[in-house]
Amino acid sequence: MNKRKNTFYYWAFLLPCLLALFFIIFLPLVYGIYYSFTDSDGFQSTFIGLENYTRILNDAQFLKSLSFTFRFTLVSVIGVNVIGLGFALLVTQNLGKLSTVFRTIFFMPNLIGGIILGFIWQFVFINAFEGIAELTGIEFFNGWLADATTGFWGLVILFLWQMSGYIMLIYISFLNGIPAELLESAEIDGASSLQKFWKIKFPMVAPAFTISLFLTLSNAFKVYDQNLALTAGGPFGSTEMVAMNIYNTAFVLFEQGYAQAKAIIFFVIVAIISIVQIYVTRKREVDL
Repeated sequence: MNKRKNTFYYWAFLLPCLLALFFIIFLPLVYGIYYSFTDSDGFQSTFIGLENYTRILNDAQFLKSLSFTFRFTLVSVIGVNVIGLGFALLVTQNLGKLSTVFRTIFFMPNLIGGIILGFIWQFVFINAFEGIAELTGIEFFNGWLADATTGFWGLVILFLWQMSGYIMLIYISFLNGIPAELLESAEIDGASSLQKFWKIKFPMVAPAFTISLFLTLSNAFKVYDQNLALTAGGPFGSTEMVAMNIYNTAFVLFEQGYAQAKAIIFFVIVAIISIVQIYVTRKREVDL
């Protein structure tokens, strides 16, 4: 009787989540896969088989956006994790109240929405940088968002500024979990700070790398609002990321079937990369 009652409660609690997953994730995914084989414009659709997928192979702007997004993701993932780990190491030192102040300052950009962050950095790169260029005569600060290369680095800087504080919290939680006796034993044996980091802290925070890399990877691939607010894909689509390319195809060109095919391809690529990343990093984890 108790077993039957427990089974009832188990499914009663689980059912709302399963229904939400079905209607919010699974059903739209199935609809999306179907529409990727149509010429849907949002109002009418006709089944056209694999035409959208073969068209993608010759879509220069989409391939350019894909390449840009890959480069952005690679640089951003490395940068966010290096800076996040650096912040975590800094605030876990014996700094007293300064530690709390630093944690707040580093995490604060994560509380600001992507559109607002984009406009803040647009002001910095256009007004502040050009002001510096006029005062100093240094050409480096001129036209940061008018060039594909500096536009790329502008997006990277914005993303690092937004995500590093958030990733810092994950590293802090794992650094605080390292047994103090282990670090004290290393100190007694004469280990330097650098040796303690490479031989003890770095291997012990390996599970944090799995989580942090996954979060930064998925967030970097999905960047849209920051891209829209900072460069809007310009100049001439040179900084257009995949999410923006898909959005423009669907809601500017009204080729929603084609946009859906792009989204499915993008989803498969991101899923494969994420699975490989999780498999590789989990193998390197050290059990605490």
